[in-house]
Amino acid sequence: MTPIELLLGSLASGEVELIDLTAPLSSDTPVLRLPPPFANTISMSLEKVSDFDEAGPFWGWNNIHTGEHTGTHLDAPAHWATGRDGHSVDTIPPTRLIGPAVVLDFAAEAAENPDFVLEPEHLEKYVADNGPIPAGAWLVFRTGWSRYNKDAVAFANADVNGPHTPGVSPAGAQWLAESPITGFAVETVGIDAGQAGGMEPPFPMHHFLLGADKYGLTQLQNLDRLPATGAVIIAAPLPIVGGTGSPARVLAIIPA
Repeated sequence: MTPIELLLGSLASGEVELIDLTAPLSSDTPVLRLPPPFANTISMSLEKVSDFDEAGPFWGWNNIHTGEHTGTHLDAPAHWATGRDGHSVDTIPPTRLIGPAVVLDFAAEAAENPDFVLEPEHLEKYVADNGPIPAGAWLVFRTGWSRYNKDAVAFANADVNGPHTPGVSPAGAQWLAESPITGFAVETVGIDAGQAGGMEPPFPMHHFLLGADKYGLTQLQNLDRLPATGAVIIAAPLPIVGGTGSPARVLAIIPA
């Protein structure tokens, strides 16, 4: 049997399982809200074109109104100043969108401290305990935050000092940028911590990761169903020409 036949047979037999990591996309999907004077993207909405009526008696269809960085989405290097001359979402090589998943589970720490950040020592401990991170891996940061993805207020967890959500320190971001990963995947609204605007540099994951030709995946769910290793992640953004990112369907193949 060919490798493709083996995979399809394993899916059909239940030896491997397909997990959807994508949060449903609707007008209720939480989106990032920046303070003035910064501009904000729009929430997702549908505009009816026809609905089996005079405008289209045999078909229903809609126009989609949304931002590139809404819901479960991919950040391309062109999204950030440090990567602005790099790949837009349509030019990312497809081979970079699929890779082994390495899951770092810090849900307990994030539940205790919503401002928890990954430091180099967390990453170095993983390598010491498990060996090197595979080249081309998606590093998956499990925090349990997806439990809030239907509640915009809880999802942002903001106060007068801004949002409080877990992320990565500047030193941790630089460590990841220098690692062989293809990208970083999170449950939160973005790949940076809620308080990252006050870090140096501001928004260090965007600064270092996208500047190093790596990618971000945000607002994932079902990460509790992934093993620490042994899964494969497939990210499928729309190839928007010149796009800085795109809503994406993100799937994981796991051993049953």
